Amino acid sequence: MSPFPSLSALHSACLALPAPDDAALAAIRAREAVLTKPAGSLGQLEEIVAWYGAWRPLVLTQVDICIFAGNHGVLAQNVSSWPASVTAAMVENFEQGGAAINHLAQVAGAGLHVVPVGALAPSADLTEAPALTVAQFLEAVSTGYDAVPQGCSLLALGEMGVGNTTAAAAMAAAFFGEDGRYWAGRGAGLDGQGVARKARAIDKALALHGRNHAPLDLARLYGGWELAALMGATLAARHRRIPVLLDGFVVTAAVAPLAAVTVTGLAHTRLAHRSHEQGHHQLASRLGLNPLLDLQLRLGEGSGAALAVPLVRAALACHNGMASFADVAIDDKNERINNS
Repeated sequence: MSPFPSLSALHSACLALPAPDDAALAAIRAREAVLTKPAGSLGQLEEIVAWYGAWRPLVLTQVDICIFAGNHGVLAQNVSSWPASVTAAMVENFEQGGAAINHLAQVAGAGLHVVPVGALAPSADLTEAPALTVAQFLEAVSTGYDAVPQGCSLLALGEMGVGNTTAAAAMAAAFFGEDGRYWAGRGAGLDGQGVARKARAIDKALALHGRNHAPLDLARLYGGWELAALMGATLAARHRRIPVLLDGFVVTAAVAPLAAVTVTGLAHTRLAHRSHEQGHHQLASRLGLNPLLDLQLRLGEGSGAALAVPLVRAALACHNGMASFADVAIDDKNERINNS
């Protein structure tokens, strides 16, 4: 287990972050300027190259998808149409290769790692108590921190946990304001009455805990096992200079504390997609995260993050493999204009 003996030690680790490699970025821009294409014509693919290359060499040696699973005591508030037993059933499904993410991982050429957090014991009902004790929170963060595979060059993150959209919505409300109705969505198939119950649960939690706490305390009060582990994995990736693809609403909420501790806390991440879950667009916007994809997904499991992996592969392949103007004896039109 990683050495986070206290919230203070974890906070210090959240501040001790490597910076992007400015020299690597300059080299990337210089090569982009001479490739056989109009300047900027590959659009967001060029931005992906710059993002990735700011943290490590431009080659995907090993892609890993980590799914963190956890259960939530807030299910006592009737905020999900599914029982808590589904979390364990889906973990088994992942391990047997029967879920969507298993096949998406194959297409992406990625290793898949499923990590049950806290032995799938439920967090406390966040409407009545802190979701996690300090010891539980540090354990969960450490679990995520240690779960990032050795040799990983690109990390995609996902989650599984019945009731976790309620925890994520409560965290969003705690960090960014607004009430339960603003952030509560349908999750895994709630009807209108279910969404209203979820909104009331969020408001009850806000009334109990408030918002006037440090970011890591807010994460502990409102989140849960797998959300804390997702934050830990994202922090570990930053310390090891591993770019991270974030999945949907729950993953985005889980990493929000890193951005709250320091404005550059998520510089090594990209939002893989905009989830169809209520509130994800607003949450992403508050964090300054622009999605690479918008496919109306709301599955979780890291599905959107897995689908973004081929985009990264394509971006790096173009940058690394394209010829330059000099290679094919083509005059750079922009250069000729500037010199005329």
